[in-house]
Amino acid sequence: MPAPSLDIAALVARHRDDLLVFLARRTADPEVALDLWSETFAQATLSAGRYRGTTDAEAGAWLFQIARHQLSHYYRRGQAERRAMQRLGIERPPVTPELEADVVRRAGLSELRGELREAVAALSDDVREALTLRVIDELPYSDVADRLSISEPAARARMSRGLKTLADLLDPRGVQEALQP
Repeated sequence: MPAPSLDIAALVARHRDDLLVFLARRTADPEVALDLWSETFAQATLSAGRYRGTTDAEAGAWLFQIARHQLSHYYRRGQAERRAMQRLGIERPPVTPELEADVVRRAGLSELRGELREAVAALSDDVREALTLRVIDELPYSDVADRLSISEPAARARMSRGLKTLADLLDPRGVQEALQP
């Protein structure tokens, strides 16, 4: 028996707010969250014919899996993909000051940013410095190693240690969830 067709409009209506908050809390950036949010719905639209679930819960899980996949791509590449949006001619909503403030409020980003500041402050100086050079200054590992007068593997180890500590301190379930393929 074939699976019933998926009503993407209804799926969007049911999950749009929760999905936006999910993405905003994991990126801490309303614009990136909106890009990922739009791309998630575009990918869902393109993939709807392959959906095989039969319940609302399965449809929601399927949609959030697409979002986690988009988030994983973002973490690896440092930017949101927009291929499906471009194929469908979809544009994300413009980020007005009101929309940005609403996303920040609903996702609790002010609190999250405070937690992140506290977690970064809890890192050792050497790990915090490596993390700052790599993440904030966007330096390649070779430059991080040169600046810290350590080997490249040591720079990578410091980054790994720092990111694991931050993940443990902040939202271990959310980080693991977002990184699942």
